[in-house]
Amino acid sequence: MAITSVCVYCGSRMGARQSYEEAARDLGVGLARAGLRLVYGAGDVGLMGTVARAAQAAGGETFGVIPEHLIKREVGKSDLSTYVVTETMHERKKVMLYNADAIVLLPGGMGSLDELFEAITWRQLGLHDKPIILLNTDNYWAPLRALMDHMVDQGFADADTCKGLIWVDSPQAALDALTA
Repeated sequence: MAITSVCVYCGSRMGARQSYEEAARDLGVGLARAGLRLVYGAGDVGLMGTVARAAQAAGGETFGVIPEHLIKREVGKSDLSTYVVTETMHERKKVMLYNADAIVLLPGGMGSLDELFEAITWRQLGLHDKPIILLNTDNYWAPLRALMDHMVDQGFADADTCKGLIWVDSPQAALDALTA
């Protein structure tokens, strides 16, 4: 299956390091240059806004999905190629995942983890077989990787679940994995 559309999960905040913003910007530009549509949470704040503005500035197609109750909080970015407003968070996640061929996780908080684990769980249940790439900027996701390994070691997850994840350290490595 050719990848043409990439769902990016990331923070609605900028985070503590400049490298997180740089990774979001580089990924947005890289997606656009590779002809890959960005699917994301439609916010214009934090890393979400950074990745979308970078993709737009590089001429990329953008598909944003935001629930009604977050339009003001996340500053809904209505100038996207496609802007979808949903009723609930669950519907947002479903629309984002169904409109993408792959997933990339940038640094983020609880919402990003919620999105990631739902995508992993749906994959585990056979609801999709999309690549899931974790962009481990400055080892941000190292504790998560250790936790996942611990869950496997303790018998609460299958090793195949974690082996199916692609861990990379740079936006370019994520783009290489998407276009391989």
